[in-house]
Amino acid sequence: MTDRKKRWDRLLSVAITLLLLACVVYVGREAAAYVAGSSVEAQEEGRRVVIDAGHGGDDPGKVGINGANEKDVNLEIARLVKQYLEMSDVEVVMTRESDEGLNDADASNKKVQDMKRRIALIEETAPALTVSIHQNSYPEEYVHGAQVFYYTGSVQGQRLAEHIQGQLVERVDPENKRQVKANDSYYLLKKTGVPIVIVECGFLSNSAEAEKLCTPEYQQRVAWAIHMGILEYLNENEK
Repeated sequence: MTDRKKRWDRLLSVAITLLLLACVVYVGREAAAYVAGSSVEAQEEGRRVVIDAGHGGDDPGKVGINGANEKDVNLEIARLVKQYLEMSDVEVVMTRESDEGLNDADASNKKVQDMKRRIALIEETAPALTVSIHQNSYPEEYVHGAQVFYYTGSVQGQRLAEHIQGQLVERVDPENKRQVKANDSYYLLKKTGVPIVIVECGFLSNSAEAEKLCTPEYQQRVAWAIHMGILEYLNENEK
């Protein structure tokens, strides 16, 4: 074999080796990107939540002692919760973002259709959790304080409720002695398959609380507390 032939064979061997190395590097990078993408996607799915602003449209919900409609207070607080959660890279899906119910205008039973569509939206979204925002009312005006309800027997629902209730007491009203409460009759709690709670942010039947619930400053405090409770729950479940 001539020297020229030997040199050519060596060059060909080096070229093949370099080509193989390049292929290995490319495949490795693609695999790493795929794994990283899958991890991000899985993480995002684990941090997707539904925020439900109760009532809306023809359904005002409770009417406060000050004339405020529950549906409006619910929506303002829900929007703020969404805003705060998105600042922490949580994906948020709202059941409504305007003063409209989820029912058709000519539905024979608007309330039932509205509730069924909220539940369908939640199930299709497949979130880690759902929080439904509401305001309370009671015949006796002195009753006040935020309270969180969860479905009877739901361990995860109870944990979520406890986190949110704790934050509401700490950040909004340290004098609030109310505790989380199990419930097996609320339609939304019964029919939703993911961890879900109903947050009654306060009593519109209480003059002082009704006035506060209609102010942007108080709505921000309530929303911040709810969002902190949600983050606590999500972080706990990621460990």
